[in-house]
Amino acid sequence: MPKIASIYIREIRRPLKTTFATALGSKAFLHNFLVSVRLDNGCEGVGEIPTSFSRPEETPARIREVMAQVSREVKHAELDGYEKLVGEFHARFPRERMTISGLEVALLRASLKGRSVTEHRFFGAHVNRLETDITIPFVPDAQSLTKWIGYALRNRFTVFKVKVSGNVEEDKSFLSLVHHILAKAGLPFRLRLDGNQGFGVDAFLRFVEWIRSNDYPVELFEQPLPKHDLKGLGKIRKAAALPVILDESVESAQDLKQALEADACDGVNIKIAKSGIAESLEIVKLARANGLSLMIGCMTETMVGLSAAIHLAAGMGSFEYIDLDSIYLLHHRNRYDNILITGPTLSIA
Repeated sequence: MPKIASIYIREIRRPLKTTFATALGSKAFLHNFLVSVRLDNGCEGVGEIPTSFSRPEETPARIREVMAQVSREVKHAELDGYEKLVGEFHARFPRERMTISGLEVALLRASLKGRSVTEHRFFGAHVNRLETDITIPFVPDAQSLTKWIGYALRNRFTVFKVKVSGNVEEDKSFLSLVHHILAKAGLPFRLRLDGNQGFGVDAFLRFVEWIRSNDYPVELFEQPLPKHDLKGLGKIRKAAALPVILDESVESAQDLKQALEADACDGVNIKIAKSGIAESLEIVKLARANGLSLMIGCMTETMVGLSAAIHLAAGMGSFEYIDLDSIYLLHHRNRYDNILITGPTLSIA
């Protein structure tokens, strides 16, 4: 059985094509870490650790600190049973979930290389083509917005995930502008809204009523309320005509159990970066057992991290909503290993 020979991380920064702005903050650069695991048989796997507004405690300094500690503990350990180690690390470092998840992806990839198994096959290889939405950040500047939406339309996107702030009057103006630009193009489109925890109950209900009165083609609303407000989420879910999808509220299967007890959602957005591989699979299982819709999402990741979600979603073939668009915020190639990017389509060769 191979052993873990070395683990090391490398810091990366990449400029974004457009400012990424949500209810939680804004940024013009990606600032992440790549974590590489090398086995004593020469096989290597690489994962990605993003930084995010939603997890401000997981700073670059803290990522380095945690990785230094776990690296010392797993070096020379047998690869067999790494899943148990990852579970222990998640329990010990609950505030550093993305760090441990990036390590888990690297360990899985090293293991699969040693067995000559592809990620796509590992997750089931049910489909080899996905079509993603694209994010419209909350940047209420007509010139910037027109330029970004123009880029998306030229690349044949039809589903747009619109970031909103929780300030109802500002959101009305912003969504009206987005809708106007898209409608003017004369092409069919659908909207998904993402509140990133910015709303209160009353503000959300007023905004949804306004959306309904304008007959905007909105198919879901993601994480409108603060992640711990399950009571409020349960209330708005009953009152709103739109499906409520949870993101930040659900990082583990236990989180989803609590959300289900509160009747707080119609679906869940699963992100490998926040939950890891094993926990994501548990969330999928629990969601399916309870009739919830499934979305697959991402952080601001390069293809190193995003590819893990692409393989999982295509491998399982069971996600209704595909939100794997971080690569479009970056200057990128159209091929990454066996993944081909053609407009909104992500294909696995």
